[in-house]
Amino acid sequence: MSKKSRNQSNRKAGFAYYVREGLSSVFVHGFTSLAAMLVIAACLMITGTFALVAYNLDLQIRELEGQSEIVVYIDEAVSRDNALELGKKIRALDNVKTAEFVTKEQLFEDYLDSLGEDAYVMEELRNDNPLRDSYQITMDDVSLHADTVKALESINGVAASSSMQEVSERLIQIRQVVNLISYTMVALLGGVSVFIIANTVKLAMFARKEEIAIMKMVGATNHFIRAPFVVEGMFLGLSAATLAFFVLWGVYAYVSAQLAEGTAILTMVAFAAVWKEVLAIMLGAGLLLGVGGSVITIRRFLKV
Repeated sequence: MSKKSRNQSNRKAGFAYYVREGLSSVFVHGFTSLAAMLVIAACLMITGTFALVAYNLDLQIRELEGQSEIVVYIDEAVSRDNALELGKKIRALDNVKTAEFVTKEQLFEDYLDSLGEDAYVMEELRNDNPLRDSYQITMDDVSLHADTVKALESINGVAASSSMQEVSERLIQIRQVVNLISYTMVALLGGVSVFIIANTVKLAMFARKEEIAIMKMVGATNHFIRAPFVVEGMFLGLSAATLAFFVLWGVYAYVSAQLAEGTAILTMVAFAAVWKEVLAIMLGAGLLLGVGGSVITIRRFLKV
């Protein structure tokens, strides 16, 4: 057998040993491992829930932002042709997404339609229309609402503007609060998960303390000693992530169905549209927590 073949064979044997020893430790400490897995799964599920809530709220806020518009009214002294020319200046401004010109005649007709059966009382004003030509403007970034209004009102020919700036500011505040809560929960529950995995692996290491000491005496490398415990932490993290994913899927499907039946105001994106991303994030988080908790324990308590 060539040297290269022997090295490959040794690596395969070593990998099999790491997996066997790591999984063996999980089942030897069955109750502790199960408890750790369930708690980590709960942490991941809570974190995932907050993340999905934040994601759905962000979609709702973005939709409301798209409906948040500024209306600028053209000075009565400006002719219709010049009013149309003002559209070029308006659209050239930063943060202006769309600018739709609406004639005062159209505004008057829309107002009559809103009155319904009482529209006849305003018919006498048709030939003396008190309204103004206007532009209905949507923004790229609602956080720049105030600056956009200021820029629009500085255009010569714009008489006034109307918008719901307070609503835009409140939407921004809601988004900031939701994001802050989500990040805080991710940090706190991630720390709890690492702590639990670290202590679970520590129990396994103390149970094999004498065996590890003998391995060190006969010249075993640090990598050889660490690897089974890393495998154990990895298994716990991935198992917890898989469990959390399926539980979260069921809870999410139930809640979204209830909301769909109860109200048309609050809607949630279908889980089928995000399940791949959720699964990838869950598995990645589980793997990171498992390996991270194991490595922290090995370095701190056994110094190998």
